[in-house]
Amino acid sequence: MNHEFQRELEVALDGVRRASIVCRGVQSGIDGEAISKDDRSPVTIADFASQAVVCRALKDAFPDDPIIGEEDAAELRGAEGDNYLKQVQKSLENSGHSTDADTIYESIDCGNAHEYADRFWTIDPIDGTKGFLRGDQYAVALALCLEGELEVGLLGCPNLPFDHSGNSRGTIFYAIRGQGTYQLPIDDPSAEPVPVKVSQENDAGRMRMCESVESGHSSHSDSARLAEAVGIGGEPRRLDSQAKYAVVSRGEAEIYLRLPTRPGYREKIWDHGGGVLCVTEAGGIVTDAFGRKLDFTQGSQLLENRGVVATNGPLHEKILAEMEALGIQDKYD
Repeated sequence: MNHEFQRELEVALDGVRRASIVCRGVQSGIDGEAISKDDRSPVTIADFASQAVVCRALKDAFPDDPIIGEEDAAELRGAEGDNYLKQVQKSLENSGHSTDADTIYESIDCGNAHEYADRFWTIDPIDGTKGFLRGDQYAVALALCLEGELEVGLLGCPNLPFDHSGNSRGTIFYAIRGQGTYQLPIDDPSAEPVPVKVSQENDAGRMRMCESVESGHSSHSDSARLAEAVGIGGEPRRLDSQAKYAVVSRGEAEIYLRLPTRPGYREKIWDHGGGVLCVTEAGGIVTDAFGRKLDFTQGSQLLENRGVVATNGPLHEKILAEMEALGIQDKYD
């Protein structure tokens, strides 16, 4: 057995599992309150608690590793954030974590790196915050990048069933480059990991496309045009967050697209790192809208890429060709 990156995986699994449980606890008692960031996306107390848990686990184990994260403790400091700090402390207290304010601030701000390094982690403590607020799908997403290559990727999906029995709610997906993709139930740390593979479907008429519930992150109209041009006929999967990467990786959908909603937009690395590796190690393909490999050497954004196309493989090139034919690629200029 190849034990490369096993220590990193163990630490990451523990952090993502504990953060997922914290998030689930917050969601079960959610009152709809959120801080509005400058970009007006909602931030719940779970975002901060989740980043604190994962970043602390990583820093304790790998103190020299920079972490590029989404959140910043500055939003919790001061009078305006005091109420939210108290809620973060309560959520961590209920889960057995440190509730000291300075420790919380420090842990969150461990994720404040912005520049590329030869070795770094990237975290989205809650990917799909709007889904979280609705009580739907969201993900705790984490990835390790070494010299520009994704080496370890994880998706904690607290609301995604482990299997079709419905007996286990919550799944962690993980992948190590060259070692495949696996899933585990969130609530059973001793469970044996189960390997997952992308769908083998090659008939467009039966393929299923993943889309966000809301159109703010990807153009639904262009997705519909593209689906018609390629002949995609399966019932689309509508769900938030990198949980879309998760369902593609285990064969419950064949296509996930991030199409432009406005000129000049660049994807954030934390929105894709964990999910990309889970799909590719499960046998799928992930490129940008022009067929280029995603470049994680540009700091916090995928500056050299435009959009994202993730598929199970057979129609990947056809999808890219139809995007060009329909003028969808032109919208990235």
